[in-house]
Amino acid sequence: MDGSDFIYLNHASCTMKKIQEHLQNQQLCDVVIIAGPKRIPAHRLVLSSVSDYFKAMFNNDVRESHEEEVTISDVDADALEKIISYMYTGRLEMSEENVERVLSTANMLQLHPVVDAGCNFLMKQLHPSNCLGIRAFADLQSCHRLYKEAHVYTMEHFTDVMRNQEFVMLHFNQVCELVGSDDVNVPSEMTLFEALLIWVKHSEAERKQHMPELLSHIRLTHMSKEFLADRVQTNSLINQNLPCEHQIIAAMSYHMLPARRPCLKPPRKSTMGHLYAIGGMDNSKGATSIERYDVRINQWTQIAQMTGRRLQFGVAVLEDKLYVVGGRDGLKTLNSVECFNSRTKTWSVMPPVATHRHGLGVAVLSGPMYAVGGHDGWSYLNTVERWDPQARAWNYVAPMSVSRSTVGVAVLFDKLYAVGGRDGSSCLRSVECFDPHTNKWTNCAPMSKRRGGVGVGVCGAHLYAIGGHDAPASNQMSKLSESVERYSPKTDQWTIVASMSVPRDAVGICVLGGHLYACGGYDGQSYLSTCESYDPQSNEWTKVAPLNTGRAGAVVVHVRNLL
Repeated sequence: MDGSDFIYLNHASCTMKKIQEHLQNQQLCDVVIIAGPKRIPAHRLVLSSVSDYFKAMFNNDVRESHEEEVTISDVDADALEKIISYMYTGRLEMSEENVERVLSTANMLQLHPVVDAGCNFLMKQLHPSNCLGIRAFADLQSCHRLYKEAHVYTMEHFTDVMRNQEFVMLHFNQVCELVGSDDVNVPSEMTLFEALLIWVKHSEAERKQHMPELLSHIRLTHMSKEFLADRVQTNSLINQNLPCEHQIIAAMSYHMLPARRPCLKPPRKSTMGHLYAIGGMDNSKGATSIERYDVRINQWTQIAQMTGRRLQFGVAVLEDKLYVVGGRDGLKTLNSVECFNSRTKTWSVMPPVATHRHGLGVAVLSGPMYAVGGHDGWSYLNTVERWDPQARAWNYVAPMSVSRSTVGVAVLFDKLYAVGGRDGSSCLRSVECFDPHTNKWTNCAPMSKRRGGVGVGVCGAHLYAIGGHDAPASNQMSKLSESVERYSPKTDQWTIVASMSVPRDAVGICVLGGHLYACGGYDGQSYLSTCESYDPQSNEWTKVAPLNTGRAGAVVVHVRNLL
């Protein structure tokens, strides 16, 4: 006869209930845990089974292993009693009042499930008024996950945190850590200067000695010269402190002598503003979404829609407004201009350009925006129009020497550059620049490669030509490029720099925080969602978060913080 195993599914729970009854009746208890005024009867076997701390105590050759009474010092008696009860029941009540005492006791007893539960409880309680305290507690208890969550919360909500009591109670070194962080989320450096004053003034006599070092963590050159002169330099904590005065003079010199600007710290991630990727060609033959990139969290988020399909258009940014100029809707070339208000996320219609244009470049030079080249549906264009905001009209300025469509346009040292593009017979190597004071275009040194659909960006003192294609008009098989070259107006020379990871035609290029970002494009097979950023200091490209929609010909622009 075959045997069979009998399994009683409620064995464990029934057994624990019996053990609880033994505890309640104080039967077979073999140890009393003493903490402060409390005497807590228990069973060594139960304590050892749940807690590694008690397991080590009762199973090694130490005095406590055979004593009937064991005293535990430096522990909260109420929390210990609750935890010993938990060891029998698996149930533990946590509240705002007891969670830290329970968690620290559980941590000592090596009860990891209780520690995790306490950390989760505190994460849900995070608030600007308590996050610094929770962060400090987590650090003391070596609760790394809780520490990280509290730190991230502190960084994210710093403008509220700095107005709470915990902030002014911080040690000097902790304040330096916060105001010096690249990850602190503030609308501007002015906010951090205000935080510094709040902390110092809480105990001014004792803390004002720290002003020079605290001020060194504020990125003064990223403040406006008006704020520096009117609010910083006039502050008594600054103007009565010579080392602080020297820092302010250096920052003011930066604003007064731009040609002598040294290599300085970039703006903080939160004060850099955002990249906007607008429209482009996607698998549905025309992306109408607008995505915004936040460098702090390395993420693109869709924030708005265009009013309709529009391809090969140009975009300029003026006072946080995005002006979308020309393009084509798939059937005809457009001369219409629309304005997107990035604050209200609303669209308005603007006066049209005089010439219908797609494949144009748009940039802002010394105030006005310019619409450069393109194609009107019949022919390639060398004409250029400038927006006059007073007259609310577009006027022609001097034409380029060459007709250019899919042209790269950028501004460097108060001159407008037109780079590459197509002239109807081939892609172009040629480059020319426009001086608004003389109303003349001047030829510059040509690029090493012909580049239609080229992406152009300005970083530091250089102009960059990125990606694009080289195809004769009679041959639709383009040679796509991942190569990048850099132009110096001082030497009138192009230099090859590090290539992108993949070829990108019709790539969106923009600068953010001293890095060039290459977004999307076409690699010969698909519309790309991938993005990468270039560091001019290391001459290296690094992958960043991808767009939500793969697209080529998207215009990528920088919009500063909305203060």
